[in-house]
Parts: sequence; structure tokens; C-alpha cells
Amino acid sequence: MNWEHLLSLSREGDTVKRLRSDQDETRLGFEVDYDRIIFSSAFRSLQDKTQVVPLPIQAASRKGFVHTRLTHSLEVSVVGRSIGRLAGKIILDRHPELVSEGYRFNDFGAIVAAAALAHDIGNPPFGHSGEKAIGNFFSKGPGKVYADKLSEAQYTDLVKFEGNANGLRLLIESREGVPGGLRLSYATLGAFVKYPKASIPHQPTTHVADKKYGVFEANWESYTQIANQLGLQKEKGGYHRHPLVYLVEAADDICYTLIDFEDAINMGYISEDYALENLINLVKNQIDGAKYRSLTTTADRISYLRALAIGTLVSEAVQLFADHEEAILSGQLEKSLIDYSAHSAAIRDIIDLSVKNLYQADEVIEKEIAGYQIISNLLEHTSSALCTQAADQKTVYDKLILSRIPTPYQSAPGQDLYKSLLNASSFVASLSDSQAIQLNQTIQGIF
Repeated sequence: MNWEHLLSLSREGDTVKRLRSDQDETRLGFEVDYDRIIFSSAFRSLQDKTQVVPLPIQAASRKGFVHTRLTHSLEVSVVGRSIGRLAGKIILDRHPELVSEGYRFNDFGAIVAAAALAHDIGNPPFGHSGEKAIGNFFSKGPGKVYADKLSEAQYTDLVKFEGNANGLRLLIESREGVPGGLRLSYATLGAFVKYPKASIPHQPTTHVADKKYGVFEANWESYTQIANQLGLQKEKGGYHRHPLVYLVEAADDICYTLIDFEDAINMGYISEDYALENLINLVKNQIDGAKYRSLTTTADRISYLRALAIGTLVSEAVQLFADHEEAILSGQLEKSLIDYSAHSAAIRDIIDLSVKNLYQADEVIEKEIAGYQIISNLLEHTSSALCTQAADQKTVYDKLILSRIPTPYQSAPGQDLYKSLLNASSFVASLSDSQAIQLNQTIQGIF
């Protein structure tokens, strides 16, 4: 893989190559990507979607601020921009031919920032349990009746529903009047796809790219075109990662490690003394003692330590990326950058505390249980309505349900079963926590 192809500014539908030297410096193509994502309806819905604490807006009204998918994505984007710019300086020093083509270090920051902004755009309500709830509907719930009517790949897409694959679908899939979805640059799309694999064949390895899958069968042909435009190396079962995926992933790892921990503190699940001790272990060599002692509130002390921790891990991630550039370009780096961190023990301690005290808190578990039932109810009614719509066999009730489903998710006449079920899953995934609860209450006749 080579950087000139990997930094492609071209978009679907282009008939000529977009050159970096021809770009308007006041608004680069990679910055256009960021703008298109932030103004998309899919991104806006993240404002009321669970990061870790379900129903985050309600939780915040009772106990103080907690992160939603929206605030998390914005923070990951900011961290990603810094990592990208710092890494970009190193890459340009090593590859001066890129400078002669017009590339600048901020290009790397813009690509990583845009991909990071979108990294959770396909995730369903109620956090990661939402993905599992969609899969459970098709593997063990009412949706199991569709198993023998789908190919193995189609059924696996549903029973292992993946927010990453759904996110790619939202970004690239054409709909009437909107060819190519958001029409992002190939570079940003490449940096977005953490798992450049289809759901089958499932070939688990120790490589981080094989942890999950990232492309639905319905979008595989389109993704193949993207991968070929970027010059991604093909391998059995998929493609090698775009190198900038490692930077997007690092930004996400840094943020969820520290920010989920901060939410646990704000929610009262972890005591201040215990929290500060763990954060200090991560940044003890960077603390300005006089400044730290001058801080009088918990919020200020945690904010100071969090800023130091982010700075420390950003610098380390950039250095690790530089050290492993050759392995990354050849698709051979098996772990995420943070897994190679010298601070991995301190990071693991923080994550373990978050898992024990926040992820497994009664309030979180109880709402995840409710979320399972809500998502199952919604899928049962919407999938049935969309399938009868495709077969032109709608009942009066189906028509009422369809009136609640936006046009882009509705079935075309004669549409195959897989597409209808994928539309139902994507529609339910598009709902915010509050929207899912409200629609479920409507379906159940609760006013």
C-alpha cells in the first residue's frame, strides 16, 4: 500500500482524479467530509443514544452530565484530529513526494477527525447491548423464522448485527435522489472501516482487524470499489486495514478509557479518592504538583488529570504509529496501538474499574434488559410490515406501522427479503433511546 493512493480525495461518481494541488485551501475535500457527517440526520440522532449509561439525557438530569454517543464522538474526533496531524508531520518527513503532490500534515488530521466523528454513526439505541438485541431477535427470537429463507451470509449479517457495518451502509448507500450516500472521500471511508471483512467466512485470528466484521453483504461490492481505489491489499476474507484506521481506533480507545471512567465518577459509582489514585498512576511523571494542589474541586482535579492523560496517550500513539509504519502499511500490525502502550497496566486498571462499577451497575443492567425487549418488539412489527410491503400484501395495521418508518428504510415493490430485514434492522438502529421507547409504547397501546 502506498500513501498517495491511501490519501485519495476522489468520491463515488467522479470521472477524473481529484488532485491535492488543486484543492481550495480554505475548505479542503477532507474537511467537506467532516461537514457532511456532522449535518447528517444519522449523526444528529446520536445526541440521545447511549454511550454506556442508558437514557443518558434522563440520567444527566438526575445525577449530572454523562456522555451520549454524540458527545463521545465529538471528543474522539478532536483527539483524532490531534493524533492525525502529529502523525502527518512524520509521514510527510518520510515521504517528501507527498509534499510535492500538495499534501499537508493537516490533511491527515482532517481525515482522522472525519472518520472518528462517524465511528459510532451506525450504532443502535441502548449501547452495545442494542447490537446484541438485534442479533438475538434473529437468532433466538421471532426473527428466527427467516433463517431458512436467507443465504448464510445474509442471515449472519443479521444474527451478528454490527454497528460498524451499519455505519458504512449509512455513509455510502445510494437512495433515490442521493447517489453514493454522503459521497465522502475514499480516504475518509477507508479510515472509517475498522474491520474490512464480511460476516463470513468467519476466520478468527489474533489480528485486531478480525475481531469483528465491518461490511454487510449488501455493501460488499461498493466497499470493494473503495478498497481498490485506495490500493488496499487484498487478503483471504477481505482487505488489509487502511493505515489511518489505527489512529481513529487509538482516539476511540483513549476517549472511552478515560471518559467512561469519568462518567462513572460523575454518577457516583467510583469514589473520588479511588479515581484520582488510578488517574495519577497513569500520568504521575507529568503532574505539576503546585498546580494540582491549587485545584479545590473534584471536577477540576479530574479534568486536569484527564487532560494530562489524553496528552500522554496521544503522544505515545503517534510514536507507536511511526515506529510500526512499515508493519501497518503491509497489514501486519496485529494489535491496536494502545495495546502496545507502556501504560497498558494503568489503562487496564481503569477499564476494569469501569466494567465493575459502571458497565455492571444495576441501573445500567436493568435498562439493557428493557432495551432487549423494546428492540425485539420494534423489529417484530417493522420487519413484518416491510416484508408485506415488498410483497404488496400490506394489511391496514402494516400501513400504520409503515407510516412511522422514514422512506429511505421502506421496501420497494418486489424487494428481496434480506434487504427488507436489513432495512428494518437499520431503521431500529437509527432510533435514539427516547424514540425507541416512545415507538414501543405506541405499538403496545401505552399512552
